[in-house]
Amino acid sequence: MTAKVIFRQLFEKESSTFSYLLGCKRTRKAILIDPVDITAARDAEIIRDLNLNLAYAINTHVHADHITGTHNLRAHFPEVKTGLGSGAKIAKSDEKFPHLHILTVGDISLEVRHTPGHTNGCVTYVEHKMGLVFTGDAVLIRGCGRTDFQEGSAATLYKSVMEQIWTLPDHFMIYPAHDYKGRTVSSVDEEKRLNPRLTKKKDEFIQIMNNLNLPYPKKIDLALPWNINCGAEPLEK
Repeated sequence: MTAKVIFRQLFEKESSTFSYLLGCKRTRKAILIDPVDITAARDAEIIRDLNLNLAYAINTHVHADHITGTHNLRAHFPEVKTGLGSGAKIAKSDEKFPHLHILTVGDISLEVRHTPGHTNGCVTYVEHKMGLVFTGDAVLIRGCGRTDFQEGSAATLYKSVMEQIWTLPDHFMIYPAHDYKGRTVSSVDEEKRLNPRLTKKKDEFIQIMNNLNLPYPKKIDLALPWNINCGAEPLEK
């Protein structure tokens, strides 16, 4: 890991969500990816312990399984800016990142790659200098996000992964938004070779995704209205 940037992987056990903290040692400014509401105070404590100030709290997509921590983090860092991909059209956020936008905070530089399919607004954040890929739910370790709600599309997800993630260098490390088996990191090479869904041809992948028969997401009706409102209580219930 480059000496210029502090990196921490954080975990929220109820939803098995990973959050990722990137801090610039020179400017002491930080970015937090996919924060969770119930761990916002913990995250703020870690950020302060590392003598950092949070500049951005950003999400890979509008989550359906937990409420984002972006709103709660404002109580700890009033100047923090929130961010989403520009495909998340109805969701509130201080900034909406277009495809291939470069988000720069000190010595941290994140390329925003639109990777829709799980949802319309999904993005993958790539730190090229360090070889880090934050895939959200687009690519999980030996899996991928479901495509049967939030305007999901198996064909779109397949195209996104093939064109925007598999084209990255093989040694780049993949950090997903979730893992349910205790795994923390993979790589582009591993997933290209071993992912049981995304190693298939397009038609077979679509067939697999269309026949998962997964239960209705148990927190979606609660989480989506809050997340569309940037993690704050919705005005209309």
